[in-house]
Amino acid sequence: MSTLWIPGAAGPLEQFVDRLQRRIADYAQRHGLEQVAVEVQLVDGALFAVKDISAEPGFGFVTLIPFDEPEEELIVPVGSVRRITLGQAEEKVARFRFTPPPA
Repeated sequence: MSTLWIPGAAGPLEQFVDRLQRRIADYAQRHGLEQVAVEVQLVDGALFAVKDISAEPGFGFVTLIPFDEPEEELIVPVGSVRRITLGQAEEKVARFRFTPPPA
């Protein structure tokens, strides 16, 4: 029987985060942006503007680093992530920015 990774289950989180960061970098490049506004919505409706996402601690959990709370780190089950939104970090609208890793 082959193994199928289902979002929300413990799986290759490092690959997930690496691919997510590549999508952010690709979005920035396609739109000519230095920084990208990234929002993560959880299944309970909580919405976080994040400046970084880490695959740690693993075992089905990721760490979100909120933009407006520099001393906080949120460790959440990857299955609790409902949606990740990428957008333009406009000065007038967005208070947060995610700088993609170098390509």
